[in-house]
Amino acid sequence: MILVCGEALVDLFAEAGQGGEMPARIVAGGSPFNVAIGLSRLGIEAAFLGGISRDGFGTLLADLLAREGVDDRYLVRTDRFTTISVVTTGRDGHPGYAFHGEGAADRSLTAADLPAVLPDAIQALTFGSYTMAVEPVGPAFAALAERERGRRVISVDPNLRPTAIGDMSGWHRAAERFYRAATIIKASDEDIRIAWEGQVTVAEAASHWLGLGARLVVVTQGEQGATAFSAAGPVSAPGHRVAVQDTVGAGDTFHAALLARLAHTGRLSPEAIAALDREALADLLAYAAAAAAITVTRRGADLPTAAEVEAIGRRSGVA
Repeated sequence: MILVCGEALVDLFAEAGQGGEMPARIVAGGSPFNVAIGLSRLGIEAAFLGGISRDGFGTLLADLLAREGVDDRYLVRTDRFTTISVVTTGRDGHPGYAFHGEGAADRSLTAADLPAVLPDAIQALTFGSYTMAVEPVGPAFAALAERERGRRVISVDPNLRPTAIGDMSGWHRAAERFYRAATIIKASDEDIRIAWEGQVTVAEAASHWLGLGARLVVVTQGEQGATAFSAAGPVSAPGHRVAVQDTVGAGDTFHAALLARLAHTGRLSPEAIAALDREALADLLAYAAAAAAITVTRRGADLPTAAEVEAIGRRSGVA
């Protein structure tokens, strides 16, 4: 089982309108929320730890987790409202986000809400996005990552959203705690550009994270594919040429598929990840890239099932 820690929110997809109107639709979302559902669809037991409102949107989120087979024993229900993320998609399919969530349910989790002991069945914990860096949830999750470091895989996806975080200097301080506890750091080249204001290359960022103790760093680069950095050296895999609907949820899909592949191949432990050779890394990247390629052909974060990934994998030589 993998315990996914972070935010659950609703995405409001707004489209260009006329006459003072802007058509919109509400969809369940949040990067960690998507990862939990993605893991379940890929055949991995997943549980979700995060604050979820008792309002109508929160009920939607909790019901969807249950319907997707995600373990809800660690949900922290609250009367605080649900964060709304307004998503506008550009002509290139790339989304822009504006968050409305000050004091909302996903930010309200505290250290007192953390499980005192995790069952042995939990092999890994994931953290990511703005709940790493906002109070009081960020420090609570950081303490959990530090507590479980070494005993279980800690996977971190910064998934930077400056409009939700605000002060980037505060982000760096908060994120550093997670990076030092991480076994895996999965990031996009965009995350790296934002975090270092374009002053650091992908390879330099990966070297920095490996120096902090990560065993595996994976950087995604959209249609150009992804590169893994580890003791085995850099390994790259190409992306898939597909008709892109939008890129919402692509990074979450990649993260979920990365962990699912490790679990399915018996490598979801700190020791096994440290020992990955170049062949295993190439297989890992190819599987995650295939999964992400499916998501971008769909509208919104509609993550694939294991059968769908296996089908595209067979066509590209990844069983």
